[in-house]
Amino acid sequence: MATLQAPARPETRLHKAPFVNEPFTDFSQEENARKMRAAIEKVRAQLGREYDLIIGGKHVKTQDKLKSINPAKPSQLVGLHQKAGKDQVEPAMNAALKAFETWSRTPVEERAALLFRTGDLLRERKFEFCAWLVFEVSKNWGEADADIAETIDFCEFYSREALRLSKVEPPVQLPGERDYVFYIPLGVGAVIPPWNFPAAIMAGMTLASIVAGNTVILKPSSDSPTIAARFVELLEEAGMPEGVVNFCPGAGASFGDAVVAHPQTRYIAFTGSREVGLRINKVAADQAPGQIWIKRTILEMGGKDAIVVDADADLDSAVEGVAVSAFGFQGQKCSACSRAIIDERIYDKFLEKLKARVERITVGDPAENTNMGAVINEGSMKSILEYIETGKKAGRLLTGGKAAKSAGEGYFIEPTVIADIAPKSKLEQEEIFGPVLVVIKSRNYDQALEIANDTEFGLTGAVYTKSRDKIERAMREFHVGNLYINRKCTGAIVGAHPFGGFNMSGTDSKAGGPDYLYLFTQGKSVGEKIF
Repeated sequence: MATLQAPARPETRLHKAPFVNEPFTDFSQEENARKMRAAIEKVRAQLGREYDLIIGGKHVKTQDKLKSINPAKPSQLVGLHQKAGKDQVEPAMNAALKAFETWSRTPVEERAALLFRTGDLLRERKFEFCAWLVFEVSKNWGEADADIAETIDFCEFYSREALRLSKVEPPVQLPGERDYVFYIPLGVGAVIPPWNFPAAIMAGMTLASIVAGNTVILKPSSDSPTIAARFVELLEEAGMPEGVVNFCPGAGASFGDAVVAHPQTRYIAFTGSREVGLRINKVAADQAPGQIWIKRTILEMGGKDAIVVDADADLDSAVEGVAVSAFGFQGQKCSACSRAIIDERIYDKFLEKLKARVERITVGDPAENTNMGAVINEGSMKSILEYIETGKKAGRLLTGGKAAKSAGEGYFIEPTVIADIAPKSKLEQEEIFGPVLVVIKSRNYDQALEIANDTEFGLTGAVYTKSRDKIERAMREFHVGNLYINRKCTGAIVGAHPFGGFNMSGTDSKAGGPDYLYLFTQGKSVGEKIF
C-alpha cells in the first residue's frame, strides 16, 4: 500500500553576513541598459495576462474583473485581475486563520529563511520586476530600480530583525528566577499598500507581517495589482505555505472596508491618503461583535513636504535637490518636495536656476527611460491640472503648467513650478501628489521654519545651509519624521533612514528601522522561579 509523503520543506538557509543595502543599478553602463531593454521586451510579451485571486493557496475567479492599464499608454492592458468583493471576505479570513495556526508556530529561522530565499529570487530577476513597474505605474528605469532595491532590502533587513527579536532578553534577571520576554505574532492582518511604491511598500508591510508569524489578507491598490500578483508568485516559489498571504485585489469600499471591520482582523497596515487612513483608523477603533482585542493600525498617510533654502546655501546643490525631490516619479511620492521655501536674498537667483533645471526634464514613455513618465490615472491627471489652474491665479507660473500632449497618449503633465505662493494658501497646504512645485519667499530662517511647520502633515523635509547652528536648530525644530540636511528629501534608505512621519502623516511607524517589527508582534513576559 502506497504511503503519502509530506512535501519536502525548503532548505532553512540563513544569510550570516551583516545587512548591506542592495546597490542601485548604473544604467549608464551599456550592459545594464541592454539587460533592462531585454527585460522590457520580455515583460511586454506578457502584458494582458489574467490573474486569479489566491485564497488559501487556491486560485479563485470572480465575475467582476479589475483592469490594470499602462498610464503611459492607456490603451495597453497590463493585467486583468479578479475583483474580490464581500463574498470573498470570509473565505480569505478563514484561510488566513487556518494558516496562522501553523505559521505562528513555525520556527523564526524558517520564516526568516523564506524572506532570504525571496530576496535571492528577486535579485536574480531585478530587471524583470523593474520592467513591470515601468509598465504598470510608469516609473523610469532609475525609479523602478530603487523600488526593487528597497524590496530586496526589506527581505534582507526584516529577516535579520526577526532573528534578533527572537533572542531579546529582559534587561534585568531577578535572583532566583529565569526571566524571559517573547515577541509573539498578533494574528491575521490586513495589508493595504499604495500604487506609488507597489513593490517596496507592498512587500515591506507584507514581509514584516509574515516574518513575525502573522498571516495576511493582501489588498493591493487597484492601480497596481499586477506587481503584487507577481510578488506573491515569487513568495510561493520561495516556499511560502498556503494561506500565509491571501492575494485579494478589490474595491476598497466593499472588500477593503469589510476586512478592516472584521472582528477577526487583528491589525491593519496601510499606506495611502489621509482621508482613507483616518477612515480606517475610525473603523478599527470600533469594537465589532465578537471582537476581543483592540485592533492595531500602522498608518502612513502622506505629506506636504518642504525644502528650506537658506541665504548661505550652495545654490546649485539646492536647486538640484529641490528639482529631483519635486519631480522624481512625477512628484507621486509622499516624501516629494511640494514646497520650496527660499530666503528672499537669493529668491530671484534660485528661481532663475530652478527654471533652467526643470526645463531640462524630459517627459514621455518611461520604457524609453525618460526623466518623467505619466501620472497614475485620468482622475489624478484631472485633479493635478485643476491645482495648476488654481496656482496660476494665486501665484506666478514659472514653467510648465499644462498637459504634455506631445509626450504621447498617456497621462502626461509638464513639470510645473509656481512661484510667489503665499503661506496658508490652498496650494501651499494641500497635498497635490503630482509634478507641481510651489515656491514661497521667506524673510529669514526663522520664518522659513515657521512656514515649513505650518501644515497638518509632518513626513519629510530638508534644509540647505552652511550654518552649523541652523542645522542643529532644524534638527530640533523642523517637525518631520524624516529630516535631511543639504540633500534631497526623498529616497529613504532601509536601515539608515527609518521612514514614517508625524501629525496627519501617520503613526510614525518607521519602516525599515529597528522598531518596525514590534508593531506586528505583542510582547509576552515570563518569570520562572528556579528551585
